[in-house]
Amino acid sequence: MNTKNYTLGLDLGDRRSTYCLLDAAGKIEAEDAVATSRECFEALSARYPASVIAMETGTHSPWVSRLFEARSHKVYVANARKVRAISQSNTKSDQEDARMLARLARVDPALHSPVKHRSEDGQRALLQIKVREALVRSRVNLMNSVRFLLKSLGLPMPSGVKAGSFVKKVRAVLDTPTCALVEPLLKTLETLNERIDGCEVQLEKLAAQRYPLAARLQQVPGVGPLTALCFVATLETPDRFKHARDVGAYLGLVPRRDQSGDTDKQLSITKAGNTALRCLLVNCAHYIMGPFGPPSDLRAAGLKLSERGGKSAKKRAVIAIARKLAITLFALWKSGADYRPCSANPLSLGLVPATAI
Repeated sequence: MNTKNYTLGLDLGDRRSTYCLLDAAGKIEAEDAVATSRECFEALSARYPASVIAMETGTHSPWVSRLFEARSHKVYVANARKVRAISQSNTKSDQEDARMLARLARVDPALHSPVKHRSEDGQRALLQIKVREALVRSRVNLMNSVRFLLKSLGLPMPSGVKAGSFVKKVRAVLDTPTCALVEPLLKTLETLNERIDGCEVQLEKLAAQRYPLAARLQQVPGVGPLTALCFVATLETPDRFKHARDVGAYLGLVPRRDQSGDTDKQLSITKAGNTALRCLLVNCAHYIMGPFGPPSDLRAAGLKLSERGGKSAKKRAVIAIARKLAITLFALWKSGADYRPCSANPLSLGLVPATAI
């Protein structure tokens, strides 16, 4: 048991991590650096049991925080976006960062604006989504390369071609010598298509086996298996937020604020939280407001916002609908209600009790 009330600040690095240990009086009792490995952190945990440990968000913070929490430490993961005393220090160093993390945790942990990392299972599910995202990004880059190379020969490719049929369309319009020039890229695109299809099958199996709730969220038109799975894996539990509207801020879909006196600037969204989920929600919003979107309260609200005029009206409306969609999905999850696209009360977000249908 931690009878000396140790507080340990840990500055994580890829190869080595620096720590600063404070006693109950705030005096530095030990400073050192250890290798960023499970074995070294387990040894550090055993040396200072049941300590308060503070670290910044980063690549290693999820697994390191879980390691120390599993060994009965109180862990605070500081939000790197908000701890400017560390990121903007005039004497910044690994040693100074570790000291600042420890002192802030000892005085008031709330100064860290601490975050709670998701579970390892949730992180692994999101990792599979990111693998698919990386493959899709590579496919888009290769398709653009083919278009650029052929355009330089005066052979522009038709626009609006779906990724799955792009290779077939290219081969259909090219003669044999020209097709041979880009054939290595076309074969790579075929391989990527197969890999992406395989990833999507695996994600659907994962959703069905571990996240059955994702099927309920797909009641909302425009929300597919990928968006539903990413939403559930990112938030993990409906008890995470007291109010449904907090989800929009968590996902970075609310405007930044810079107000002082009579000045209150109109700024862009914060773009905080999970980037992949935010992009998926925005894509869903585009579909909801697009020509193929079915009638719904969300679509009606988006079209009304876009009619306000201005060159940015449509963009602002899409972001607003993405935020409303996140709130709707969270409300579906937390309330257990069924979704009805058009309701008598627009404030209900299309939710009705499950027994009402």
